[in-house]
Amino acid sequence: MSSKEMIAMLLAGGQGSRLGVLTSDVAKPAVAFGGKYRIIDFPLSNCINSGIDTVGVLTQYQPLALNTHIGIGTPWDLDRNNGGVTVLPPYERSDNSEWYSGTANAIYQNMKYMEAYNPEYVLILSGDHIYKMDYEAMLDFHKQNQADVTLAVIPVPMEEASRFGVVIADENKRIRDFQEKPEHPKSNLASMGIYIFSWPVLREALLSLKDQSNCDFGKHIIPYCHSNGKRIFAYEFNGYWKDVGTLGSYWQANMELIDLIPEFNLYEEFWKIYTKQDKIEPQYIGPDATVGKAIIGAGDNINGTVHGSVLSAGVVVEEGAVVKDSIIMKDTVIRKGAYIEKSIIAENCVIGENAKIGIGQEEDSKLNPKIYGFGLAVIGDNSVIPANVTIGKNTAIRGVTDQEDYPDGVLPSGGYLIKAGDQS
Repeated sequence: MSSKEMIAMLLAGGQGSRLGVLTSDVAKPAVAFGGKYRIIDFPLSNCINSGIDTVGVLTQYQPLALNTHIGIGTPWDLDRNNGGVTVLPPYERSDNSEWYSGTANAIYQNMKYMEAYNPEYVLILSGDHIYKMDYEAMLDFHKQNQADVTLAVIPVPMEEASRFGVVIADENKRIRDFQEKPEHPKSNLASMGIYIFSWPVLREALLSLKDQSNCDFGKHIIPYCHSNGKRIFAYEFNGYWKDVGTLGSYWQANMELIDLIPEFNLYEEFWKIYTKQDKIEPQYIGPDATVGKAIIGAGDNINGTVHGSVLSAGVVVEEGAVVKDSIIMKDTVIRKGAYIEKSIIAENCVIGENAKIGIGQEEDSKLNPKIYGFGLAVIGDNSVIPANVTIGKNTAIRGVTDQEDYPDGVLPSGGYLIKAGDQS
Protein backbone atom coordinates (compact mmCIF):
# COMPACT_ATOMS: atom_id res chain seq x y z
CA MET A 1 0.00 0.00 0.00
CA SER A 2 1.48 3.35 -0.92
CA SER A 3 2.03 5.70 1.99
CA LYS A 4 0.00 8.87 2.36
CA GLU A 5 1.39 12.29 3.20
CA MET A 6 -1.50 13.11 5.55
CA ILE A 7 -4.47 11.06 6.72
CA ALA A 8 -7.39 12.33 8.80
CA MET A 9 -8.92 10.75 11.89
CA LEU A 10 -12.42 12.10 12.50
CA LEU A 11 -13.81 11.65 16.01
CA ALA A 12 -17.52 11.10 15.59
CA GLY A 13 -18.29 9.22 18.77
CA GLY A 14 -20.05 11.91 20.72
CA GLN A 15 -23.44 11.32 22.24
CA GLY A 16 -24.00 15.08 22.23
CA SER A 17 -25.94 14.96 25.48
CA ARG A 18 -26.59 18.72 25.42
CA LEU A 19 -28.79 18.19 22.37
CA GLY A 20 -31.23 16.27 24.56
CA VAL A 21 -33.88 14.21 22.78
CA LEU A 22 -32.35 15.01 19.37
CA THR A 23 -29.52 12.61 20.17
CA SER A 24 -31.35 9.91 22.10
CA ASP A 25 -31.14 7.65 19.02
CA VAL A 26 -28.41 9.20 16.88
CA ALA A 27 -24.85 10.34 17.45
CA LYS A 28 -24.45 14.10 17.35
CA PRO A 29 -22.50 14.16 14.05
CA ALA A 30 -25.48 12.44 12.37
CA VAL A 31 -27.95 15.17 13.42
CA ALA A 32 -29.49 17.02 10.45
CA PHE A 33 -28.26 20.53 9.64
CA GLY A 34 -29.41 23.13 7.16
CA GLY A 35 -32.24 21.14 5.63
CA LYS A 36 -30.06 18.83 3.60
CA TYR A 37 -26.91 17.97 5.48
CA ARG A 38 -25.77 16.18 8.58
CA ILE A 39 -23.19 17.80 10.84
CA ILE A 40 -20.48 15.32 9.81
CA ASP A 41 -20.78 16.39 6.15
CA PHE A 42 -18.81 19.55 6.96
CA PRO A 43 -15.51 18.03 8.16
CA LEU A 44 -15.79 15.25 5.52
CA SER A 45 -16.27 17.80 2.73
CA ASN A 46 -13.40 19.88 4.14
CA CYS A 47 -11.19 16.79 3.81
CA ILE A 48 -12.02 16.12 0.18
CA ASN A 49 -11.81 19.84 -0.70
CA SER A 50 -8.38 19.94 0.99
CA GLY A 51 -7.12 16.98 -1.05
CA ILE A 52 -7.17 14.48 1.84
CA ASP A 53 -8.47 11.18 0.51
CA THR A 54 -7.97 8.91 3.53
CA VAL A 55 -10.31 9.45 6.46
CA GLY A 56 -10.94 7.16 9.41
CA VAL A 57 -14.27 7.94 11.08
CA LEU A 58 -14.28 6.78 14.71
CA THR A 59 -17.80 6.00 15.86
CA GLN A 60 -19.07 4.72 19.13
CA TYR A 61 -22.45 5.90 20.29
CA GLN A 62 -25.48 4.83 18.18
CA PRO A 63 -23.38 4.53 15.04
CA LEU A 64 -26.11 3.12 12.81
CA ALA A 65 -27.41 6.39 11.33
CA LEU A 66 -23.84 7.56 10.85
CA ASN A 67 -22.68 4.33 9.21
CA THR A 68 -25.69 4.31 6.87
CA HIS A 69 -25.07 7.95 5.98
CA ILE A 70 -21.37 7.52 5.25
CA GLY A 71 -21.60 4.09 3.60
CA ILE A 72 -18.55 3.72 1.40
CA GLY A 73 -18.14 7.47 1.06
CA THR A 74 -19.38 7.89 -2.50
CA PRO A 75 -20.93 11.38 -2.10
CA TRP A 76 -17.60 12.76 -0.87
CA ASP A 77 -15.69 10.96 -3.62
CA LEU A 78 -14.12 8.91 -0.83
CA ASP A 79 -14.90 5.48 -2.28
CA ARG A 80 -11.25 4.70 -3.07
CA ASN A 81 -9.34 1.44 -3.33
CA ASN A 82 -6.34 2.94 -1.61
CA GLY A 83 -7.54 5.12 1.25
CA GLY A 84 -11.05 6.46 1.12
CA VAL A 85 -13.33 6.65 4.12
CA THR A 86 -13.39 3.85 6.69
CA VAL A 87 -15.81 3.67 9.61
CA LEU A 88 -13.86 2.48 12.66
CA PRO A 89 -16.04 1.20 15.51
CA PRO A 90 -14.40 0.21 18.83
CA TYR A 91 -12.86 -3.25 18.79
CA GLU A 92 -14.75 -6.05 20.47
CA ARG A 93 -12.31 -7.77 22.82
CA SER A 94 -13.15 -11.27 23.97
CA ASP A 95 -12.76 -10.50 27.69
CA ASN A 96 -14.73 -7.26 27.65
CA SER A 97 -15.83 -5.04 24.84
CA GLU A 98 -13.31 -2.24 25.02
CA TRP A 99 -15.13 1.06 24.54
CA TYR A 100 -13.23 4.16 23.58
CA SER A 101 -12.61 5.98 26.85
CA GLY A 102 -11.42 9.36 25.62
CA THR A 103 -10.53 11.02 22.34
CA ALA A 104 -6.90 9.91 22.37
CA ASN A 105 -7.75 6.39 23.51
CA ALA A 106 -9.99 6.09 20.43
CA ILE A 107 -7.07 7.06 18.19
CA TYR A 108 -4.71 4.70 20.05
CA GLN A 109 -7.08 1.77 19.45
CA ASN A 110 -6.75 2.43 15.73
CA MET A 111 -2.96 2.49 15.63
CA LYS A 112 -2.91 -0.38 13.09
CA TYR A 113 -5.15 1.57 10.73
CA MET A 114 -2.78 4.55 10.83
CA GLU A 115 0.34 2.39 10.54
CA ALA A 116 -1.08 0.78 7.40
CA TYR A 117 -0.81 4.16 5.63
CA ASN A 118 2.50 5.12 7.25
CA PRO A 119 1.61 8.82 6.93
CA GLU A 120 3.98 11.72 7.52
CA TYR A 121 1.22 13.69 9.23
CA VAL A 122 -2.05 12.88 10.98
CA LEU A 123 -4.93 15.34 11.14
CA ILE A 124 -7.29 14.92 14.10
CA LEU A 125 -10.81 16.33 13.67
CA SER A 126 -14.03 16.28 15.63
CA GLY A 127 -17.40 15.66 14.03
CA ASP A 128 -19.48 18.34 15.69
CA HIS A 129 -18.60 21.70 14.22
CA ILE A 130 -19.98 23.57 11.23
CA TYR A 131 -17.22 25.28 9.25
CA LYS A 132 -15.29 25.39 5.98
CA MET A 133 -11.55 25.09 6.33
CA ASP A 134 -8.63 24.27 4.06
CA TYR A 135 -6.54 21.78 6.02
CA GLU A 136 -3.82 22.00 3.36
CA ALA A 137 -3.09 25.61 4.34
CA MET A 138 -2.75 24.43 7.94
CA LEU A 139 -0.36 21.66 6.85
CA ASP A 140 1.78 24.22 4.96
CA PHE A 141 1.98 26.28 8.16
CA HIS A 142 2.94 23.14 10.11
CA LYS A 143 5.79 22.40 7.67
CA GLN A 144 7.06 25.99 7.49
CA ASN A 145 7.43 26.07 11.28
CA GLN A 146 8.92 22.57 11.43
CA ALA A 147 6.24 21.95 14.03
CA ASP A 148 5.70 18.67 15.86
CA VAL A 149 2.11 19.60 16.62
CA THR A 150 -0.09 22.38 15.22
CA LEU A 151 -3.39 23.38 16.83
CA ALA A 152 -6.03 25.30 14.90
CA VAL A 153 -7.17 28.24 17.02
CA ILE A 154 -9.86 30.83 16.53
CA PRO A 155 -10.07 34.26 18.15
CA VAL A 156 -13.14 34.48 20.42
CA PRO A 157 -14.50 37.45 22.38
CA MET A 158 -12.50 37.71 25.64
CA GLU A 159 -15.67 37.33 27.73
CA GLU A 160 -16.37 33.96 26.07
CA ALA A 161 -12.82 32.63 26.33
CA SER A 162 -13.45 30.85 29.64
CA ARG A 163 -15.75 28.38 27.81
CA PHE A 164 -12.82 27.05 25.78
CA GLY A 165 -9.33 25.69 26.09
CA VAL A 166 -7.17 28.72 25.28
CA VAL A 167 -3.56 28.87 24.11
CA ILE A 168 -0.89 31.46 24.84
CA ALA A 169 1.44 31.89 21.86
CA ASP A 170 4.49 34.09 21.24
CA GLU A 171 4.97 36.41 18.25
CA ASN A 172 6.08 33.45 16.11
CA LYS A 173 2.83 31.65 17.00
CA ARG A 174 4.71 29.06 19.03
CA ILE A 175 2.55 27.95 21.93
CA ARG A 176 4.08 28.63 25.34
CA ASP A 177 1.16 27.78 27.61
CA PHE A 178 -2.38 26.33 27.80
CA GLN A 179 -5.39 27.14 29.96
CA GLU A 180 -8.33 24.75 30.07
CA LYS A 181 -11.61 26.73 30.52
CA PRO A 182 -9.80 29.39 32.58
CA GLU A 183 -11.65 31.72 34.93
CA HIS A 184 -9.22 34.52 34.01
CA PRO A 185 -8.06 33.85 30.45
CA LYS A 186 -4.66 35.22 29.39
CA SER A 187 -5.54 35.01 25.71
CA ASN A 188 -8.57 34.91 23.44
CA LEU A 189 -7.22 32.20 21.11
CA ALA A 190 -9.49 29.19 21.58
CA SER A 191 -8.49 25.69 20.51
CA MET A 192 -10.84 24.33 17.83
CA GLY A 193 -10.06 20.69 18.58
CA ILE A 194 -8.30 20.37 15.20
CA TYR A 195 -4.71 19.10 15.39
CA ILE A 196 -1.97 18.19 12.94
CA PHE A 197 0.71 15.88 14.37
CA SER A 198 3.88 14.71 12.78
CA TRP A 199 3.20 10.98 12.87
CA PRO A 200 6.24 9.86 14.94
CA VAL A 201 5.37 12.43 17.61
CA LEU A 202 1.73 11.30 17.80
CA ARG A 203 2.70 7.63 17.82
CA GLU A 204 5.19 8.09 20.65
CA ALA A 205 2.72 10.13 22.75
CA LEU A 206 -0.10 7.59 22.26
CA LEU A 207 2.17 4.69 23.24
CA SER A 208 3.50 6.50 26.32
CA LEU A 209 0.03 7.40 27.54
CA LYS A 210 -1.76 4.22 26.53
CA ASP A 211 -2.60 3.31 30.15
CA GLN A 212 -3.88 6.79 31.02
CA SER A 213 -7.60 6.44 31.76
CA ASN A 214 -9.94 8.57 29.62
CA CYS A 215 -6.93 9.67 27.62
CA ASP A 216 -7.78 12.92 25.88
CA PHE A 217 -5.95 15.19 23.42
CA GLY A 218 -6.56 18.49 25.16
CA LYS A 219 -5.99 17.17 28.67
CA HIS A 220 -3.18 14.63 28.16
CA ILE A 221 -1.56 14.32 24.71
CA ILE A 222 -0.89 18.00 24.02
CA PRO A 223 0.44 18.71 27.57
CA TYR A 224 2.63 15.57 27.29
CA CYS A 225 4.13 16.84 24.01
CA HIS A 226 4.56 20.30 25.54
CA SER A 227 6.36 19.01 28.63
CA ASN A 228 8.67 16.99 26.39
CA GLY A 229 9.81 20.12 24.60
CA LYS A 230 8.02 19.47 21.31
CA ARG A 231 7.47 22.37 18.92
CA ILE A 232 3.77 23.24 19.20
CA PHE A 233 2.31 26.00 17.06
CA ALA A 234 -1.02 27.84 16.80
CA TYR A 235 -2.57 28.14 13.35
CA GLU A 236 -5.05 31.00 13.42
CA PHE A 237 -8.30 30.46 11.55
CA ASN A 238 -10.57 33.41 10.83
CA GLY A 239 -13.49 31.86 8.96
CA TYR A 240 -16.93 30.81 10.17
CA TRP A 241 -16.87 28.15 12.90
CA LYS A 242 -19.80 27.12 15.04
CA ASP A 243 -19.97 24.56 17.77
CA VAL A 244 -23.53 23.28 17.49
CA GLY A 245 -23.32 21.48 20.82
CA THR A 246 -26.32 23.08 22.54
CA LEU A 247 -29.93 23.33 21.38
CA GLY A 248 -29.60 27.12 21.41
CA SER A 249 -26.45 27.23 19.25
CA TYR A 250 -27.86 24.53 16.96
CA TRP A 251 -31.07 26.48 16.40
CA GLN A 252 -29.15 29.74 15.96
CA ALA A 253 -26.75 28.29 13.37
CA ASN A 254 -29.68 26.95 11.32
CA MET A 255 -31.50 30.30 11.53
CA GLU A 256 -28.38 32.14 10.33
CA LEU A 257 -28.51 30.14 7.09
CA ILE A 258 -31.67 31.93 6.02
CA ASP A 259 -30.43 35.47 6.69
CA LEU A 260 -30.48 37.66 3.61
CA ILE A 261 -26.70 37.46 3.37
CA PRO A 262 -25.93 34.31 5.30
CA GLU A 263 -22.74 34.47 7.36
CA PHE A 264 -22.16 30.87 6.29
CA ASN A 265 -22.76 30.23 2.61
CA LEU A 266 -23.88 26.75 1.55
CA TYR A 267 -24.07 27.82 -2.08
CA GLU A 268 -20.43 28.52 -2.96
CA GLU A 269 -19.23 26.74 -6.06
CA PHE A 270 -15.57 26.39 -5.17
CA TRP A 271 -15.93 24.79 -1.73
CA LYS A 272 -18.90 22.49 -1.98
CA ILE A 273 -20.43 20.64 0.93
CA TYR A 274 -21.22 17.08 -0.16
CA THR A 275 -23.86 14.82 1.35
CA LYS A 276 -25.78 11.63 0.75
CA GLN A 277 -29.01 12.57 -1.02
CA ASP A 278 -31.89 10.10 -0.54
CA LYS A 279 -34.79 12.10 -1.88
CA ILE A 280 -34.74 13.18 -5.49
CA GLU A 281 -38.33 14.27 -6.04
CA PRO A 282 -38.80 18.02 -6.39
CA GLN A 283 -40.54 20.02 -3.70
CA TYR A 284 -44.18 21.03 -4.20
CA ILE A 285 -45.62 24.32 -3.01
CA GLY A 286 -49.44 24.33 -3.17
CA PRO A 287 -51.65 27.16 -4.51
CA ASP A 288 -52.61 28.40 -1.04
CA ALA A 289 -49.17 28.02 0.52
CA THR A 290 -47.06 30.96 1.69
CA VAL A 291 -43.32 30.45 1.99
CA GLY A 292 -40.81 33.15 2.94
CA LYS A 293 -37.21 33.22 4.20
CA ALA A 294 -36.95 29.46 4.43
CA ILE A 295 -34.95 26.47 3.29
CA ILE A 296 -37.29 23.85 1.80
CA GLY A 297 -35.91 20.33 1.28
CA ALA A 298 -36.30 17.97 -1.68
CA GLY A 299 -39.67 16.23 -1.90
CA ASP A 300 -41.36 18.60 0.58
CA ASN A 301 -45.08 19.15 0.11
CA ILE A 302 -46.12 22.55 1.44
CA ASN A 303 -49.77 23.61 1.53
CA GLY A 304 -49.62 25.84 4.62
CA THR A 305 -47.41 28.72 5.76
CA VAL A 306 -43.67 28.40 6.35
CA HIS A 307 -41.58 31.36 7.48
CA GLY A 308 -38.09 31.77 8.95
CA SER A 309 -37.62 28.01 9.03
CA VAL A 310 -35.34 25.22 7.82
CA LEU A 311 -37.07 22.07 6.50
CA SER A 312 -35.30 18.83 5.58
CA ALA A 313 -36.41 16.47 2.80
CA GLY A 314 -39.84 14.81 2.67
CA VAL A 315 -41.61 17.18 5.08
CA VAL A 316 -45.37 17.65 4.67
CA VAL A 317 -47.11 20.84 5.84
CA GLU A 318 -50.88 20.50 5.34
CA GLU A 319 -53.46 23.22 4.62
CA GLY A 320 -53.78 25.92 7.25
CA ALA A 321 -50.72 24.74 9.20
CA VAL A 322 -48.17 27.39 10.19
CA VAL A 323 -44.44 26.83 10.78
CA LYS A 324 -42.48 29.81 12.13
CA ASP A 325 -38.81 30.12 13.17
CA SER A 326 -38.47 26.35 13.43
CA ILE A 327 -36.34 23.42 12.30
CA ILE A 328 -38.28 20.46 10.90
CA MET A 329 -36.32 17.30 10.03
CA LYS A 330 -36.82 14.57 7.43
CA ASP A 331 -40.22 13.01 6.68
CA THR A 332 -42.11 14.80 9.44
CA VAL A 333 -45.81 15.49 8.80
CA ILE A 334 -47.57 18.57 10.13
CA ARG A 335 -51.32 18.11 9.91
CA LYS A 336 -54.00 20.67 9.04
CA GLY A 337 -54.29 23.77 11.18
CA ALA A 338 -51.29 23.01 13.40
CA TYR A 339 -49.25 25.99 14.64
CA ILE A 340 -45.52 25.61 15.32
CA GLU A 341 -43.24 28.35 16.55
CA LYS A 342 -39.56 28.30 17.61
CA SER A 343 -39.46 24.53 17.74
CA ILE A 344 -37.05 21.79 16.72
CA ILE A 345 -38.90 18.73 15.46
CA ALA A 346 -36.76 15.70 14.60
CA GLU A 347 -37.22 13.04 11.88
CA ASN A 348 -40.39 10.98 11.20
CA CYS A 349 -42.71 12.85 13.57
CA VAL A 350 -46.42 13.44 13.17
CA ILE A 351 -47.94 16.63 14.56
CA GLY A 352 -51.73 16.29 14.92
CA GLU A 353 -54.38 18.63 13.50
CA ASN A 354 -54.69 22.00 15.24
CA ALA A 355 -51.92 21.16 17.72
CA LYS A 356 -50.07 24.26 18.95
CA ILE A 357 -46.37 24.02 19.80
CA GLY A 358 -44.11 26.68 21.35
CA ILE A 359 -46.89 28.77 22.88
CA GLY A 360 -47.01 30.93 26.04
CA GLN A 361 -44.63 32.28 28.67
CA GLU A 362 -41.21 30.76 29.26
CA GLU A 363 -40.74 28.58 32.36
CA ASP A 364 -37.62 26.67 33.41
CA SER A 365 -37.47 23.08 32.22
CA LYS A 366 -38.40 20.52 34.86
CA LEU A 367 -36.42 17.89 32.94
CA ASN A 368 -33.07 19.66 32.62
CA PRO A 369 -32.85 23.47 32.53
CA LYS A 370 -29.21 23.27 31.34
CA ILE A 371 -30.30 21.51 28.14
CA TYR A 372 -33.87 22.62 27.47
CA GLY A 373 -33.79 26.39 27.43
CA PHE A 374 -33.60 29.17 24.85
CA GLY A 375 -37.44 29.28 24.63
CA LEU A 376 -37.43 26.23 22.34
CA ALA A 377 -39.88 23.31 22.15
CA VAL A 378 -37.94 20.15 21.19
CA ILE A 379 -39.45 16.92 19.86
CA GLY A 380 -37.32 13.79 19.29
CA ASP A 381 -37.37 11.31 16.37
CA ASN A 382 -40.49 9.20 15.66
CA SER A 383 -42.70 11.15 18.06
CA VAL A 384 -46.44 11.63 17.67
CA ILE A 385 -48.34 14.66 18.99
CA PRO A 386 -52.14 14.20 19.11
CA ALA A 387 -54.63 16.68 17.64
CA ASN A 388 -55.76 19.81 19.48
CA VAL A 389 -53.13 19.89 22.24
CA THR A 390 -51.07 22.93 23.26
CA ILE A 391 -47.38 22.63 24.13
CA GLY A 392 -45.38 25.40 25.81
CA LYS A 393 -41.78 26.61 25.57
CA ASN A 394 -38.63 24.94 27.02
CA THR A 395 -40.45 21.63 26.58
CA ALA A 396 -39.15 18.20 25.55
CA ILE A 397 -41.17 15.35 24.04
CA ARG A 398 -40.08 11.93 22.85
CA GLY A 399 -42.25 9.02 21.80
CA VAL A 400 -45.83 8.35 20.76
CA THR A 401 -48.05 10.49 22.97
CA ASP A 402 -51.84 10.58 23.07
CA GLN A 403 -54.61 12.78 24.49
CA GLU A 404 -54.36 11.19 27.97
CA ASP A 405 -50.77 12.46 28.31
CA TYR A 406 -51.99 16.08 28.21
CA PRO A 407 -54.20 16.98 31.19
CA ASP A 408 -56.70 19.60 29.95
CA GLY A 409 -55.03 19.25 26.53
CA VAL A 410 -51.90 21.11 27.64
CA LEU A 411 -48.20 20.44 28.25
CA PRO A 412 -47.22 23.67 30.02
CA SER A 413 -43.92 25.51 29.44
CA GLY A 414 -41.03 23.69 31.11
CA GLY A 415 -42.89 20.36 30.99
CA TYR A 416 -41.77 17.14 29.33
CA LEU A 417 -43.10 13.79 28.10
CA ILE A 418 -40.51 11.05 27.57
CA LYS A 419 -42.26 7.84 26.53
CA ALA A 420 -39.71 5.78 24.68
CA GLY A 421 -36.79 4.39 26.66
CA ASP A 422 -35.01 6.24 29.43
CA GLN A 423 -33.64 9.64 28.45
CA SER A 424 -32.32 11.86 31.19
